[in-house]
Amino acid sequence: MKTVVLAYSGGLDTSVIIPWIKEKYQLEVIAFVANIGQKNQDFSKVKENALKSGAKECIVVDLQEKFVKKYIYPLLQIGSMYENNYLLGTAISRPIIAKTQTEIALKKGAFALCHGATGKGNDQVRFESAYAALAPNLQIIAPWRIWNFNSRQDLLQYIHKKNISIEVTLEKMYSRDENIFHLSTEGGVLENPWNASKPDCWEWINELNNTPDKPEEITLHINQGIITHINEKKVSILQSLSILNKIGSKHGIGRIDIVENRLIGIKSRGCYETPGGTIIYTVLRELEQLVLDKESTKWKKQISLEMAYVIYEGRWFTPIRISLQNAISIYKKLLTGIVVLNLYKGNIIVLKKQSCNSLYSQEYATFEKDKIYNHADASGFIKLFSLSSKIRALYKK
Repeated sequence: MKTVVLAYSGGLDTSVIIPWIKEKYQLEVIAFVANIGQKNQDFSKVKENALKSGAKECIVVDLQEKFVKKYIYPLLQIGSMYENNYLLGTAISRPIIAKTQTEIALKKGAFALCHGATGKGNDQVRFESAYAALAPNLQIIAPWRIWNFNSRQDLLQYIHKKNISIEVTLEKMYSRDENIFHLSTEGGVLENPWNASKPDCWEWINELNNTPDKPEEITLHINQGIITHINEKKVSILQSLSILNKIGSKHGIGRIDIVENRLIGIKSRGCYETPGGTIIYTVLRELEQLVLDKESTKWKKQISLEMAYVIYEGRWFTPIRISLQNAISIYKKLLTGIVVLNLYKGNIIVLKKQSCNSLYSQEYATFEKDKIYNHADASGFIKLFSLSSKIRALYKK
């Protein structure tokens, strides 16, 4: 029988997809599970559920370190943020999942690729754009766009009818996506923006009234855009994010409740938790204040904005992403230094910072007496800088 490789999460949707594909297409299903840091997931149980649902094989691949090194840190170094709030925690995980999935499909000689994204969301575009770029000859099966199920209740009824016993229920009615970088929560009470989020909409980050009443000072050493030491202790690239996740969660850092514009035109609301990523993002921007000149700051903001749309829209495997990433390579190398922070009640307070690449000069910037800067030099500069405005005014008269 021909084989399809399914991006399997262990949730209700993908658990239904396995028997549904076998029934509708008479295909064997290989379930692929990406371990990208889902701390609440028991991967042995996920594998067991996949096989119970009828999968021929379940392949779990640990991608955590690669995910942080090749995807998360490049995103943070560029400084991309979608619509001024969202650090793209779900969007940035899709390229590595789709890439590994296609590699398995090609190795196994599969006929098709399959995902559990709905026809309303962004992920269908992200997955299928990646498939098109990496394995254009493979067929794509997108069940949510073609099956007759309309709700999670329908899915539960179907899987019970198939006598498949797996641990999935309708509790909370939230749609969640988790990786080492972030946790997103959508659906349920959040579908009405007039409803305040409930405590169960958040899992990682403490409510502000449950955070410490004293600020915590942390010192971060950065080398070329990567955290290398936390409070003088050397850390790996994976440890840096994991440790800052714990510290940030304790102090209520990295919560956002937003309404965003999906790619297909629907607005959606989500509660997103990105504690460690928010700290790293802030620290790198603080170093940029020291090391980037005015024109570079302006240019890098343009690059960051464009890259946010590239990632959000699933265009990772395109020349534009490579071009934008290469464009900031020189700036990334300048991001070396030390930043000292206070974390307190959801706030990141920068206390001090330094860099061997700093352009800040106290001798030039001082308000005290100096022997370097001649104030009279400014008059010629101002005359030339405002010359076009002067000429325009003269012509008007």
